[in-house]
Amino acid sequence: MALSGLFPERLLPTLQIIATALLGLIESGIVFIHAYQTLVRLILGTLLGAVFGIALGLLMGTNKRVEDILSPWVSIFAPIPGLAYAPLFMLWFGLGNVSIVILVGFVTFFPIVLNTWAGVKGVKELWVRAARSLGAGERVIFRKVIFPASLPHTLTGLRLGLAQGWRILVAAEMLAAVPWGLGWLIFGAREFMNTDIMLAGIAVIGLTGLLLERVVFKKIEQYTVVRWGMMTA
Repeated sequence: MALSGLFPERLLPTLQIIATALLGLIESGIVFIHAYQTLVRLILGTLLGAVFGIALGLLMGTNKRVEDILSPWVSIFAPIPGLAYAPLFMLWFGLGNVSIVILVGFVTFFPIVLNTWAGVKGVKELWVRAARSLGAGERVIFRKVIFPASLPHTLTGLRLGLAQGWRILVAAEMLAAVPWGLGWLIFGAREFMNTDIMLAGIAVIGLTGLLLERVVFKKIEQYTVVRWGMMTA
């Protein structure tokens, strides 16, 4: 199908410029190096945020005392833009990959913990009482009722956290003086006014996000909440 049938005619020259720049980056192989470095930082940071976010979200949802202690702190720090933390993390952990990964983990933590917490609080009490009436203990109820029922919210938190991680990661790569990464590619292209390279880098970020959604999140949903009948495919 021709591009003219998919996009407004006024966008075709811009899309052709992006496609030409992207093909050039692919042929040289440099885009794969940048994308790989960015993906490693993103995955490590998101895993860091997910481990702590899911654990604390489950704990806050099941323990009233922990909820009372942690919820005010989460409410204070969650609305602050991730970019505001960047200079502090560069100062505390230095320039390079360590500060970027920790920053991404810190930023992704908040959407994950908030959504996991909401998911646990939203579990129907009827389901818990039904499990207890069948003789299930607290561990079984947590594993068979609370965790599966809250998982759709947790997956939403992971999606939001990943999106937040992308935003701060691209900016952090520009600030942290790392030699490779899509953020560095875009920032370097800006220095030389290479708009086509900048747009191609943005396109790679969008395509990578689409790939992660289709390959990672859809598969997780299919093997968990869809398979359990809690969501439709």
